[in-house]
Amino acid sequence: MNREEADEYLYCAMDIGQLLLQSGAEVNRVEDTVARIMNAAGVPDVEVFSITSTVTATAHIGQLQTITQMRRIYGVTTNMQRISELNQLSRDICSRHLKPDEIRRRLADIRAEKPLNTRIMILGYALVSGSFALFFGGDTADCIASAMVGALLYLFERFLLSRLTSNHLMTALLWSAMGGLLAQIAVTLGLGHHADLISIGNIMLYIPGVAFTNSIRDLFIGDTITGVIRFLESLLLAAIIAVGFTITTQLF
Repeated sequence: MNREEADEYLYCAMDIGQLLLQSGAEVNRVEDTVARIMNAAGVPDVEVFSITSTVTATAHIGQLQTITQMRRIYGVTTNMQRISELNQLSRDICSRHLKPDEIRRRLADIRAEKPLNTRIMILGYALVSGSFALFFGGDTADCIASAMVGALLYLFERFLLSRLTSNHLMTALLWSAMGGLLAQIAVTLGLGHHADLISIGNIMLYIPGVAFTNSIRDLFIGDTITGVIRFLESLLLAAIIAVGFTITTQLF
């Protein structure tokens, strides 16, 4: 394989790695995926290093020639559907030896997928909020109030917060403050009985459970830097959420 072909395959592999990280995949999966794709392309000597915000890969193509590419990662979310599709793409590359043009075409299809319907998301937010409010000891009125607040929080996040700021910590602070405010208003209007239980249902929407679990997993498999970063990010996000709800609680 010549340098140009290796560079093209590495570019495609890095595109997949970048999308995996942005979708919430663990770094071990990202490193393994990029390495396997390059191995399948005929480049057996590949070194990949990834943390939550960066992925770097170096391919050795013989005669003291190396190719290095790096991607800076922004806007990490959790998208299990996209991770599954990217995993399938990487398997197809390894088993069927797809050409770069085909890889780029399938990546474009994955990127072009539309987000879930707004009505489905509203229903999901309402069901999760209401269910957890009931689970933690709320009554039927608290369940219904929490579901209503959850639906409103999705609309607040989707149509207002996304335009105000791209900082996920500031988003979490404003979101949680609005959640606490809506819970207090619901109790004041008689829609619910316990503002704290209504808020608990809403808090569960934003708790970084996946990130925290991945941080522990990263620590156990030896990715110490990534594990510590994700662990601290999870703690900071949880603290920000608590501050947001506490601010509105103190006001009432």
